[in-house]
Amino acid sequence: MIDQDKIREAVRLLLEGIGENPAREGLLGTPDRVARMYTEIFAGMEEDVTEPLSRVFAVEHNEMVLEKDMGFYSMCEHHMLPFYGKAHIAYIPEGKVLGLSKLARVVEVYARRLQIQEQMTGQIADAIMTHLMPQGVMTVVEAEHMCMTMRGIKKPGSKTITVAARGIFQDNAVLQERVFQMIRM
Repeated sequence: MIDQDKIREAVRLLLEGIGENPAREGLLGTPDRVARMYTEIFAGMEEDVTEPLSRVFAVEHNEMVLEKDMGFYSMCEHHMLPFYGKAHIAYIPEGKVLGLSKLARVVEVYARRLQIQEQMTGQIADAIMTHLMPQGVMTVVEAEHMCMTMRGIKKPGSKTITVAARGIFQDNAVLQERVFQMIRM
């Protein structure tokens, strides 16, 4: 459970640690604002993907479904700086499909956690495989990491791309290439 009192105290200590005065007029409300913001951006810590992944519809086909360009924002667990970008999910149904908004909801749940991109990509694919039981799923996530753009190496515009392939996608280069082509469309 997110503890806003602890967050407020931590922000006060951080302000003091960087040489600021938490009692300064411009900073008086900052601990509370940050606590409310963290409650929002880390909401995925308290959410489960079971509910959105339980809303399925029966289908007779097994044609690939791709939901692409789902924007997300997350926080890197290494530097606690944002990374943001787009997630793309392709799957081949096995008798049932998800409502399209449910795929975006799954991305949102995992993105709203202290996270690394590589882990998030796999978590999305694993959750869909577990709950929907499709023939296969492929998740592609592309993101810009603020830890690379505003500090350290300082390379704005660089993107990290991660891929998780499960089921029928795992060892099928033709299917994987088809997903990449559809993403580029």
